[in-house]
Amino acid sequence: MSVSIKQSLVIGVVALPYLGGPAWAEPRFTVEEASIASVHAALRDGSLTCRGLVQSYLGRIAAYDTKGPALAAIRAVDEDALAQADAVDRDHGRLAEPLACVPVVLKDNYNTAELPTTGGSASLTGARPAKDAFVVARLRKAGAIILAKANMQEFALGGVSVSSIGGQVRNPYDPSRTPGGSSGGTGAAVAANFALAGTGSDTVNSIRSPASANNLVGLRATQGLISLNGIMPVSKTQDAVGPITRSVADAAALLQAMAGTDPDDPASAAASGKAAKDYAAFLKPDALKGARLGVVKPLFGTKPEHEEVNRVMKGALATLEKAGATLVDIDDPAFEADRLNAEDDVQTYEFKTLFNAYLAAIPNAPQKDLAGIIASGQFHKAALEKFITGAEARRDGLQEPEYKARLERIAAFRAHVAEVFDKERLDALVYPLQKRLVVPIGELNQSDRNGIIAGLTGYPALDLPAGFSAPTEQAPLGVPVGLDLLGRPWEDGKLLGLGFAFEQASQQRRAPLSTPPLADTKPR
Repeated sequence: MSVSIKQSLVIGVVALPYLGGPAWAEPRFTVEEASIASVHAALRDGSLTCRGLVQSYLGRIAAYDTKGPALAAIRAVDEDALAQADAVDRDHGRLAEPLACVPVVLKDNYNTAELPTTGGSASLTGARPAKDAFVVARLRKAGAIILAKANMQEFALGGVSVSSIGGQVRNPYDPSRTPGGSSGGTGAAVAANFALAGTGSDTVNSIRSPASANNLVGLRATQGLISLNGIMPVSKTQDAVGPITRSVADAAALLQAMAGTDPDDPASAAASGKAAKDYAAFLKPDALKGARLGVVKPLFGTKPEHEEVNRVMKGALATLEKAGATLVDIDDPAFEADRLNAEDDVQTYEFKTLFNAYLAAIPNAPQKDLAGIIASGQFHKAALEKFITGAEARRDGLQEPEYKARLERIAAFRAHVAEVFDKERLDALVYPLQKRLVVPIGELNQSDRNGIIAGLTGYPALDLPAGFSAPTEQAPLGVPVGLDLLGRPWEDGKLLGLGFAFEQASQQRRAPLSTPPLADTKPR
């Protein structure tokens, strides 16, 4: 069952009782910037209960999602979350589960039986799938608590994270700016410590854009490594999913649970046996020593609005070199992102067919197809109307000659990227996810993004906190900038290892100042 944030209660959390010994002897657990490891350690030593952790996150959501900076990151919270937490507290044997008592916020295009799945659209208010998405079931099996569904760019069709059901998500580092998208609600929520971790989907940029804009780690897994069964689709050619977290270690832990073969998802079935047995084993601080990284020059901007990102990236590249990586310039026009977006992206050809099939499988969906949604008028017109009316006008996009030509160009580009990796003996490509800072609220296009490389190849891509722009009154820490690493297919573990080494060397994660710790709310 779910409750909207406006309906949710501000739940008081009692301070941790005195446990003996001097107050300074050992720091108490705090929910802000907690990790899976720190939560599990506190649960095991008795200084934290799962209920206390969940209460703390609910309290932060109530304090900051509709009040204060009013992030609008959460679409609905699960009122059963506390009961799930109590079950963990009653049965300490469950602490052996890898994600025991890990409160997760799901992007609202992940099917959940307990919570409606709206894709951010008022046209699908109350739409309740018959069962959880395959990956949601895997998260639950691993012990995760589904805390909430996140606001998002409606139907994941854009990058500013605005929707007709939840409004505009705000960036916790600069509430006058967007949080990236389309998984912007997840990004803002995880950055603001509304949950321990989150999930997103990524057709072109949509996991890594919010990670970049919110000083987070975002992994778009190799296409097929994580099942798409039960996730609202955009493009069968380009869609992939993955975790959004505050650390690489937590991303590895979520990937371990999320990756797995689904016989009902052809791409997942074809990936059988590709998942690593232990993604955490790749996380070594010296993983960058001897690594060869291709710096993709066409993905760096040359205009005045690109200067802040370029400054941050210059420092990040220096950190990579200092950590032992060899940087190889890749000055190849085939990687020009604006051209690839314009000439090769296939979303508009595939969306209608996939989306209509998805809606037909939702028993109580208020609308049964895209035409019905358009007729209802219950969608964010400024953000969506051009795309969805264009998609609906296609009689059969999958049979259009231009669609087939684009698929051929995608295959050729994928082969070219593989050749570049082989020729230069690369372990990964490196570039900024966005050439410019995330855009202010009011702009409807998140311009100058580079995520299309992973979108077309299906290769894994990991976005990491690289630093911040210069501080301003609106952004006292600065606006976050993300560094993207793109690896070879099925080398998600290796990519996480490279990212972990960069994370440890750079130490760029900072909690936003707009959502500070709440008074007297240390969990117990």
